[in-house]
Amino acid sequence: MFIHYGPVALTGREISWSRANSNPKCPNKGPTPVEVYDNLYKNFNPTNFNANEWAGVAKMAGMKYVVLTAKHCDGFLLWDSKVDSYNMMATPYKHDLCAELAKAVRHQGLRLGWYFSPMDWRDPDFRTERNDAFVARMQGELKELFNNYGRIDLVWFDFDGREAPYDQANTYAIVKRAQPKIVMDNRLDLGLHAKNTEMKSALADYYTPEQQIGAYDDTHPWETCMTLGTQWSWKPDDKIKSAAETIGILARTAGGDGNLLLDVGPMPDGRIEPRQVEVLKQVGAWMDRNAQSIYGTRGGPFKPSEFGTSTRKGRTIYVHVLKWPDGALKLPGLPGKIVGAKILGNGGKADARETEGGIEITVASKERDASDTVVALKFDRNVMGFKVVEAK
Repeated sequence: MFIHYGPVALTGREISWSRANSNPKCPNKGPTPVEVYDNLYKNFNPTNFNANEWAGVAKMAGMKYVVLTAKHCDGFLLWDSKVDSYNMMATPYKHDLCAELAKAVRHQGLRLGWYFSPMDWRDPDFRTERNDAFVARMQGELKELFNNYGRIDLVWFDFDGREAPYDQANTYAIVKRAQPKIVMDNRLDLGLHAKNTEMKSALADYYTPEQQIGAYDDTHPWETCMTLGTQWSWKPDDKIKSAAETIGILARTAGGDGNLLLDVGPMPDGRIEPRQVEVLKQVGAWMDRNAQSIYGTRGGPFKPSEFGTSTRKGRTIYVHVLKWPDGALKLPGLPGKIVGAKILGNGGKADARETEGGIEITVASKERDASDTVVALKFDRNVMGFKVVEAK
């Protein structure tokens, strides 16, 4: 679960990008005047925030880790910072959201990550001749975030397509010293004309396609980040993806050998919007039936295509059928022999036949899952060595 939150929720507009520009070296040109945006914190009072409920929603949905926007590009800090007073303790609420969420997430047995924007579009020294002073403050913030909240499993740096003057060597070292086992994304090093799929540092562990499912890649770890609605932070009357859409995104991401980081934007009062919770509840119900086709699997051997995708583990290939053809689903042949087939979600009957043309799978209409019918094919050998093939 990705969580984008901050005083901007009061406007219903996008986080950071809706702020008007006060630094010509930054890309934001939003409609909210600086003097309005930067004073939203004075009315930010999420009295219905409950960290246990946020973590509980993530757990219910089948998520394994939570990443909070501890600091977004607008410079507001969701923790009790001694480096910059522009933080939660200056709001009427006066609670350290990072501390409360860290405790709740661990209580649910989930892993925890901080999103941290090295950019600060509010800081007057950023990308100027005084950038060194900015970097010193930024690194001080990182020391607080990664030393004061126990075990942190992941850091999600962001980038904005402009210069990246972040003293990267020392910035990486600060995080690694505080959290030696942490996993780090690829964005700290991305500057002008960079793409979020690039890996520019040996210290980065994975790359981050945004708002689209990454292409099949079983060589480099990757994670698609995507919104449940149409923008990262809360938007009133936003169009929310259906449970079926979300399950399809999850399946295709796993089938491409990636992870999914799905975003929610809580409301100004601190609650995750009930419409979003309901979708995640339905996704969680599907996960209860089909978890073994997602957790601990790798993508393939059938690449994602029009019919759906596949994941695999041990001697089993999980065929995720998102769109049934007329008649049997026909897939390319594989080196092993199928010794068993079943519908994973309900244990129903699936007919899997090996023919001269490949594999044919048939499931009665009444046995199909409207979101994603997972057919588990058991083979006579380990399937992890099977070559990846295109499925039409």
